[in-house]
Amino acid sequence: MFFRHGLFGKARPNSRRMDEQYWKRYRIRLKNAKAIEGIAKAGELVVATLDLVAQELCPGMTTEEINTLVHEFTLKHGARPAPLQYNGFPKSVCVSINEVVCHGIPGSETVLDGDIVNVDVTSILGGWYADASRTFCVGQVSEEARNLVRVAKECLALGIAAVRPGATLGDVGYAVQCHAEGHGYSVVRNLVGHGIGHAFHEQPQVMHTGRPGQGIPLVPGMVFTIEPMINQGGHQTTCLSDGWTVVTADGSLSAQFEQTVLVTDTGVRSVTPFDLEA
Repeated sequence: MFFRHGLFGKARPNSRRMDEQYWKRYRIRLKNAKAIEGIAKAGELVVATLDLVAQELCPGMTTEEINTLVHEFTLKHGARPAPLQYNGFPKSVCVSINEVVCHGIPGSETVLDGDIVNVDVTSILGGWYADASRTFCVGQVSEEARNLVRVAKECLALGIAAVRPGATLGDVGYAVQCHAEGHGYSVVRNLVGHGIGHAFHEQPQVMHTGRPGQGIPLVPGMVFTIEPMINQGGHQTTCLSDGWTVVTADGSLSAQFEQTVLVTDTGVRSVTPFDLEA
């Protein structure tokens, strides 16, 4: 879900001082071992939910049926869907088809053969939040759409690979931007990733464009989403009259993948891991 524009049981050196510095300077809450364990458990459920969607999604399914699938599976596992009634959002999951960039509201729309469909799941389990999304190719998808989806997935992989202590958020955005634009696509600017864990949306905001070495330095205990939205055409977007659904301004296709990641002492760990190679 987007936000507008080895650590277990091991204490980090000077961790209390770093916690205080990052809260005072950036309003970032670094996560301790208990928080990381809770977020990771929520993350396991998010990944399982997306796996279920991958098994069931097919031409003829309505977006409301996707919502019901996610809602019931989430409740069955003792969790709550974070989007439901978040700032008035009326459903339990965001489902965004073709030119819809994000925040698509489930309803009567039917998934068609050849569509690309992003499903964005955020679960609250034991008071902890985790967030991930995948874009699925439904049926016989055109080569141009399939290439966009592939590059969007690669952008997420490269963004995650840029995460490590001492790197910056600018490094993450730069890795994503270079890959997307190198393939002739654009990166949405006005919708970004976000901190997560104690709440749905926390600091920092995570841009998917940037310059190396700029932005907030990454330190162990930071947990945030990386979720680049990659457009086939221009990066500009428009919000529809429902106040939620964001579409590409030029009507071009958009694809996106998202994971929640943790900065560890030595690098990065996804707490909502799914295969980014296939």
